[in-house]
Amino acid sequence: MPTQPYSILLVEDEENLQEALKLNLELEGYTISSAYNGAEALKAIQQEHFDVIILDIMLPEIDGISVLENLRINGNNVPVLILSAKNNSADRVLGLKKGADDYLNKPFNLEELLLRVQNLIKKSEQIALKNPLPDIYHFGKNKIDFKALEAFGKNAEKLTLTKKEIMLLKLLIENKNEVVTREKILQAVWGYNVYPTTRTIDNFILSFRKYFEEDSRNPRYFHSVRGVGYRFTE
Repeated sequence: MPTQPYSILLVEDEENLQEALKLNLELEGYTISSAYNGAEALKAIQQEHFDVIILDIMLPEIDGISVLENLRINGNNVPVLILSAKNNSADRVLGLKKGADDYLNKPFNLEELLLRVQNLIKKSEQIALKNPLPDIYHFGKNKIDFKALEAFGKNAEKLTLTKKEIMLLKLLIENKNEVVTREKILQAVWGYNVYPTTRTIDNFILSFRKYFEEDSRNPRYFHSVRGVGYRFTE
C-alpha cells in the first residue's frame, strides 16, 4: 500500500449508492471525498487534488458531462470513470469524446468497478511520473542539477536551491508546455490536499524568473496561467 492513500472524488447523487461505493472503496484503502451534485464536484476539484474521479452523468444542477468538460478545458487530466444509467452507445461515445477515461453502465458489478478504479490509479501514477528528467537539465543559458540542489542561472552564477524549489522546478519541467494546476502542485510539492493561498507558489515563480529569465517582466520560460496554474515553456 502507498504511504499516502490514493484520493478519489465520488460524484453520485443517489445517497444509498454513494454510501455503498464509499464504504467499499474505503475498504480497498482509498481516501474518499463525496459530492452529490455537479456544483459540489467542481468546488471540490478546485480545492483538492484527486488521483481518480468517479462521476455520475445524471446529476442535479450541473450534469456530469459538463463537469467533465470543465475539467478538460482547464487542463486537469485526472483519470475519470463515468457511471451512467443511460445504456446506449451514443452516450458512451459522447462521454469518451469529452475526455472520460472509462465508462461503466448502471447497474454494474462491484468487482468490475473496483478493477476499473485500480486500472485508473495506475494511469494516474503514469501521468505523475511521465517525462522523467536527467539529473542535470539545461535550458537556454541555465543549468539545474536536481541531485545537488544547485543551479547556474542566466549570468552563470551558482544558485543553491531549496528542496521545494527543486521539486517545483522538476514538476513544471516534466510537464513542459502544459499547464500544471495549482492543486496538483500543492499535492505533489507540499503534500497537502488543500492550501489556503496561491501566494506561496507565486513567490517561487517570481524567484525562478529572477534566477533564469533574461527579462523577468517578460518571461520566456516560467508563466502563470490566471486562475488555473503554471507552465514551463521551452
